[in-house]
Amino acid sequence: MVMSRINIVIIGSGAAGLAAAAAASDDGASVLLVERETRLGGRLNQIVDCCFDSDSDNDDDLSRISGPELAFARTSVLRDNGVAILLQTHVLSITSVGGTFQLTLSNRHGIMTVDAEKVILATGSYEQPPRQLGIHGTRPSGVFTAGAAQHYINVFGQLPAQNAVILGSGNISLNLARRLSLEGATVLGVYEPLSEPQASLQTVAECLNDFEIPLHLNHTVTRVFGSERLRAVEVFRTNKNGDPIYGTGGAVKCDSLFLSLNLVSDTDLAESLGVKMCPTTHAPICDQNGMTSLDGLFICGSAAFISTTSSLVSKHGSLVGLSAARHFPHDRTAVKINGSKNFLTFLPQCVDIQNSSGEITVFFRVDTHYNDRTVCLNVNSIDVCTEAFARLRPQETYSITASITSELTAESKVALRLA
Repeated sequence: MVMSRINIVIIGSGAAGLAAAAAASDDGASVLLVERETRLGGRLNQIVDCCFDSDSDNDDDLSRISGPELAFARTSVLRDNGVAILLQTHVLSITSVGGTFQLTLSNRHGIMTVDAEKVILATGSYEQPPRQLGIHGTRPSGVFTAGAAQHYINVFGQLPAQNAVILGSGNISLNLARRLSLEGATVLGVYEPLSEPQASLQTVAECLNDFEIPLHLNHTVTRVFGSERLRAVEVFRTNKNGDPIYGTGGAVKCDSLFLSLNLVSDTDLAESLGVKMCPTTHAPICDQNGMTSLDGLFICGSAAFISTTSSLVSKHGSLVGLSAARHFPHDRTAVKINGSKNFLTFLPQCVDIQNSSGEITVFFRVDTHYNDRTVCLNVNSIDVCTEAFARLRPQETYSITASITSELTAESKVALRLA
């Protein structure tokens, strides 16, 4: 089966993919949204807490909605805009031929081929597999990633634990700790190898302190015990690098261990097309419009950078969707953005000088804690944007938006710095 040519094919329907589809279709592009699950929304469908802003102008509590409600609202907008949607569909391959893209898709109807002028990768991220964490022992049941546990509880309505230990203190882990407590499980402790929690302080207060769940900093799990079902884990203190200090711990009896330490951008499709990769984000290098080194191939959301909030992911998705809708093939000259050593990662990594006039949004993470500092985007020794931050934490993602009024040249110098 061969579908007629589409302006834009978007792969993935999480927060970024939905935002990109809405922005592109609002601008008049014909859009096909491809999703491998049974419904749109991605991880939004696992987040049942009312922590998202609705489109309502009300300031009361009713303006806060859950992830599934947000996904449903955005899906309704896409259907009104005439966006074509393929569910339970897997992308087998993408090839770039003659300035267009040919996608081979597979679903219950068989194999189909789609021709697209442009492709947006909104494939999101995945959790680091348990066996990559260096935890020794057997392979008993009861060891889950935090995302899988959220899916069991919030989608299937099944409680996978009675006495739980959680390794990792990111937003996903802490929300899981609260959810387990609300469903009747006992969370024995949240263990974090580093010296501070990886989630925001507000999340720590709301998810742990309010439920009297202990947080153990500078601790990690090194071994699991059990033949069929997990019965205990081995916990050690860690040094400043997060490595275990042997001889400093002991066993904690539990029936479940939930792991959530690192999220990794899903870049398999991008890598199959041979795009240039960034050594710090481990994702494709892209310009201010979200376009990779391959003309017409865009990337957005967690597939491009790991963000701590869905609002920033949606913001990036909207930016990329609109840029893709208005993109036309042209010879590109990219000017590299140089970041000072204070920045752990930042996006974009370059600016397309043919499309340089207008607003540029830069997403970034810093390397350590800073108080009362100013982030500056500098073009040819002139600060085009300065924004003051009372506090910057390496665990969180921030953004600044600059307006560039003059055209850039191949000799222009663009820099991101901390003042």
